[in-house]
Amino acid sequence: MRIPLVAAALAVASPAFAQPAIAPALAARLDPVIDRALSEKRIVGAVVLVAKDGKMVYRRAAGYADREAGTKMREDAIFRLASVTKPFVTAAAMRLVEDGRLDLDAPVTRWLPDFRPALPDGSIPAITIRHLLTHTSGLGYAFLEPAGGPYHRLNVSDGLDQPGLSLDENLARLSAAPLAFAPGAGWRYSLGIDVVGGVLEAIEGRSLSDIVRDEVTAPLGIDDTGFSVRDASRLAKAYADGDPEPVAMTDGQAVPLRGLAATFAPSRILDTKSYRSGGAGMAGTASDVLRFLEAIRTGGSPILKPETVGRMIQDQVGTAAESQGPGWGFGYGWAVLVDPTRTGTPQAAGTLQWGGAYGHSWFIDRENGLVVVALTNTAFEGMAGAFPTDVRNAVYE
Repeated sequence: MRIPLVAAALAVASPAFAQPAIAPALAARLDPVIDRALSEKRIVGAVVLVAKDGKMVYRRAAGYADREAGTKMREDAIFRLASVTKPFVTAAAMRLVEDGRLDLDAPVTRWLPDFRPALPDGSIPAITIRHLLTHTSGLGYAFLEPAGGPYHRLNVSDGLDQPGLSLDENLARLSAAPLAFAPGAGWRYSLGIDVVGGVLEAIEGRSLSDIVRDEVTAPLGIDDTGFSVRDASRLAKAYADGDPEPVAMTDGQAVPLRGLAATFAPSRILDTKSYRSGGAGMAGTASDVLRFLEAIRTGGSPILKPETVGRMIQDQVGTAAESQGPGWGFGYGWAVLVDPTRTGTPQAAGTLQWGGAYGHSWFIDRENGLVVVALTNTAFEGMAGAFPTDVRNAVYE
């Protein structure tokens, strides 16, 4: 840990976040976007935060945290973060890189000797930590495969389902699935960060939960975000897209997404036997996520060195990956906007962006000093529907 926890907490406890100045013009644009998504019953509830140059300029909790119970959404609601987990775990990995405890170009087998997935021809290539962090390993996700694919046949968990499953068991299943391509030869969103989580645990000899806390969240003064739920009374209920309105999620529910489907188990976060999924296993608040992203925007202090963040925000894979569509590449932990002219987005080149399957989106536009976090409790509208695009466009208008 780079600086004492108390000092770190004070360093990030900015009055700008504690006493926000709301921009009326921005509220006049964003409020209707949120209200429309709620009235059209595309989302059940949301917390949306916008910071400009380190000062909060918009904050709103709207809709319901639990529609059936009539519980209103609150700003400190805790959400299942899904892939919003990835940047936190990637930051923890890069802390170990800074300290010389993790080598990006070392094979995974240095720490996980039994993790040896093969290509379709039976050959076993070397997968490096860099491959895992940039999603160029040849691994994938079950939700990106059609029914009957190898991940489904092997019952590989995406880190969103199967409460109580151990990491060793899931890595064994994943290792038995064929790689989609030779490591480094392509880009495919994957369970690679779950494997990174296993590597970090092997290096440190302790849980990923403790590693992320000590290396990332505690130095930032973040209390409500981790691999367990600090206050279950604030946990937002999970919903899935439905007609005429979203439906409450149940364990084992498959939610359609562009001709495929992801399987969820909302109870997973409350099951202490569930493995700590480095790609999808955390829960937390919008303000905690904003605090972390603001640290990245300003260079990484107190968790990372500026030169480390400088590497993380550079495209590592090229725009052929189309990680968020045309013009987008991928760095370490997030998509990187390389060519805005191919996207139609108002965001500046170098913008970092990602989301989470439970219904979340966020981005950092460093050139314009913006950090935007929009967490909802509705999959997939809050991540892949009109909502995140509408929020983005309202911010820039």
